[in-house]
Amino acid sequence: MESRERVRKMVFAAVLTAIAIIIPTQFGFLKIVIGPFTATIASHVPMFLAMLISPSVAIFVGVGSALGFFITTPLVVAARASMHIIVGYIGAKIVTKDKNFKKAIAITAPIHGILEGLIVIPFGFSVYQFIVVVAVGTILHHFVDGTISYALAKALSKARRKDIYEVFSSEAA
Repeated sequence: MESRERVRKMVFAAVLTAIAIIIPTQFGFLKIVIGPFTATIASHVPMFLAMLISPSVAIFVGVGSALGFFITTPLVVAARASMHIIVGYIGAKIVTKDKNFKKAIAITAPIHGILEGLIVIPFGFSVYQFIVVVAVGTILHHFVDGTISYALAKALSKARRKDIYEVFSSEAA
């Protein structure tokens, strides 16, 4: 990879990571609480956009997301946010291989829900809470943020006159 493209990816990783940290720390009004489940609307958007760049950027942004939630929320919520590292990586691999953002969002939804459901077990959640409330809630939240991310990526691609999979690249239009 040429140096200019590597720097460009680092800048995008830094910006998306900053957004991933800012969302839970500054936009608490976007939080929805249902029983033990919480969802901060748009908190997955940086992870989804990072999937369009590369697996390593998606991992980096996932770490930032977990950090943002660790700063402002209980440990169980930060642990759930740490699953963004795995989900982002898997989604980025799908995008890299298939050039299909919608497919990446769809395939990672149940993975995301299952991982977040499993990570709450050590925190004393009941079977109902981790399966129905956390896992299903996460899948629904995943699709809401996936829709926001897809609309944003399409708008960026239209503005840059590029394909959605090239919107973050430095190649000339």
